[in-house]
Parts: sequence; structure tokens; C-alpha cells
Amino acid sequence: MRTAPAEAAGAAALAAEQQQQHRGSGGGGARVGLCLLCGLPAAGKSTLGRALSRRLPQRPGWACALLAYDELIPPEAFRTSPSPSLPGWKQSRRDLLQCLEGLLRALLTGAPLPGPVQPGWPRFLRCCRREGLLPAPRAASRPLVLLLDDNFYYQSMRYEVYQLARKYSLGFCQLFLECPVECCLQRNRHRSDPVSEQTIQLMARKIEVPDPRKNTWEQHSLILSSSDGISEDDEQIMNLLATALENPERPNEEDTEQKEAARAICAASAVHQADQACRRAISEAMQDAKGKNVLPSEMKRLAEELNKLKAEFLEDLRQGKTLKTQYSDPATSVISSFQQEATKLMKCMGGCTL
Repeated sequence: MRTAPAEAAGAAALAAEQQQQHRGSGGGGARVGLCLLCGLPAAGKSTLGRALSRRLPQRPGWACALLAYDELIPPEAFRTSPSPSLPGWKQSRRDLLQCLEGLLRALLTGAPLPGPVQPGWPRFLRCCRREGLLPAPRAASRPLVLLLDDNFYYQSMRYEVYQLARKYSLGFCQLFLECPVECCLQRNRHRSDPVSEQTIQLMARKIEVPDPRKNTWEQHSLILSSSDGISEDDEQIMNLLATALENPERPNEEDTEQKEAARAICAASAVHQADQACRRAISEAMQDAKGKNVLPSEMKRLAEELNKLKAEFLEDLRQGKTLKTQYSDPATSVISSFQQEATKLMKCMGGCTL
């Protein structure tokens, strides 16, 4: 998440003030912590989240609120797109992150809430009022745990929330619920509003489990088997939340490993984007060849050559090799170059067009 210099300075000052207040009061930890509930649909995230939101105020006496993405992102976001390049659900996630930041600033400073920051702001406020987060208290007497309930199946989805925690020196942790696909599918069938089984199966193939050994920013993570349910009194969960609250993320420290992790996430996203675009281009080329009655043997050879070409371009992108085109974005550069080379290849093999 990019931050303008003035906004970054303000966030840093706010974080420093918060840390000074904690030191002065003897609290020694963050006043607000973000805990991500991650996993496949029907893995048990919402059930655990509701149980924790009831239990944490009793033991160990923390304030707690549950923000469920299924409620905060409208269903139509998955059917509409505000622009050809940005799916509706992706824009909605970005909007939701801005709403969350507006709430956090109010909670941390006691300042009034900002005006409508995104189209989903009224929906977000309704949820916050129901969870007791509004009106925002000027000074919290006890730690507040915000439980964010979502699939968070890509590492990049979790990292953007981590960046928010780091920007405001908040606690950050992850509870990843591991559940067999068949168990999730069975539970899903009994839901009043089930997710499509194809979506669950696709997500199961793509989901990225937290890896603290590889990513230092995921150090406060816990992977729990949820096939038989999880108790909200689990000591591992309590210890994880306490550790995150007592060790807020530091916004001003230079961390080479975190920068490398961010770069790796961006690179993986670019490779995924380029791979999908190249696959579509190959599919269109094969349909064009089929329409021109290209022989089956030539169709097979064309597919092999195009896939080989795609693999070469994607490997160049993974290795960080710069392609000389008019595009500054690496993924767009790869897609453009692939289309040019693929067109040349198809002309040589029978006059197909891309």
C-alpha cells in the first residue's frame, strides 16, 4: 500500500505517540490488534470468530469485534466490474481496507470518523455499530482485538492487512483453519446460502498457507485443524493473541526480509497475471486455427510451440529479466512480447492470427 510522504509522516507520528502512551501507562503492548481468520469456505472461521468475540471479553478481558468480509463485500461485487481491468470484488476489497483504516485512525486518536470514504462505507459503519465499535471511544481502557473473517487465500491478501498493522504499530496475527476439502464441501451443502462447490475446489488448489519460516511478517501465525471443530478456549489461540498484542509491528524499522517478501509477492502476482493472459491468447489462437481447418497434427504442434513459448516468457519474468517494450509494467510487457512472438510463430505455421 503506497503512502504519500505527509500521510506516512502522520502515521509514523501517530504510532510513536501510541507507543509512548503504552510505555507511560505500563501497558507494554499495542492497544489494538488485527487477527486474520483464514481458510477455505466452511472451514469454521465464522463459527470460531463468533465464539471468540463472546469469549475474549470474559477471558482475558479484552474488547473484541468481528468483521466478516462476506457481510462487508456486497454479493453484486462478484458479478459486476467497475472497469475492464479491475474485477468488482478486487475493488471492493481495496475499498474495505480504506474503510478499516478510517476506523482505526478514529479508534487510535479519538478523532471523529472521516466522511464517506468509499461506496461501502454505510455498510461498514452498520457492522461497526453492531459490534460496539461506534461511537469510537476516546481512550480504550483495555486492548481491542479486531477479528477479520475472510478466506484470505492468497498471501498478498493477508500482506496488505499486515501493512496496515505496521503503518499504525498494531498487533498482527493469523489463525489459519486447515480443513479437508471434502469436509468443507459437506458443511457447505448444509448452509442456507452455500458457496458453489467449484469455487471451494478452485480455492483449495490455490490457497497459500502461512509460512513463518519464509516470511518473517507471518511469524505470529497458528495453523489449526478444524475438521472436528476448535475451542475458543484453546490456549494456543490465547497465547498467539497475547503475543501479537504485546509485540506491535514497528513501522519505521528497515527490514530487508520484509522488503524481499513484498517483492516476491508482487513478482508472483505479475507472473500469475501474465500466465492467465497468455493462456487466453493461446486458447483464442487454437480456436482460430480450428476454424481454419488446420490439420490435427498441426494443431497439436501449434499448441506445443505456443505453450513452450509461454513457459519461456514466464520464466524470464520470474528471473526479473527486462523486456524492451513501451510498457513499464513487467506483466504487460511480457504479454505484449508473447503476443508478438506468438503471431510470428502462427504465421509461419499456417497463417493463424492472435
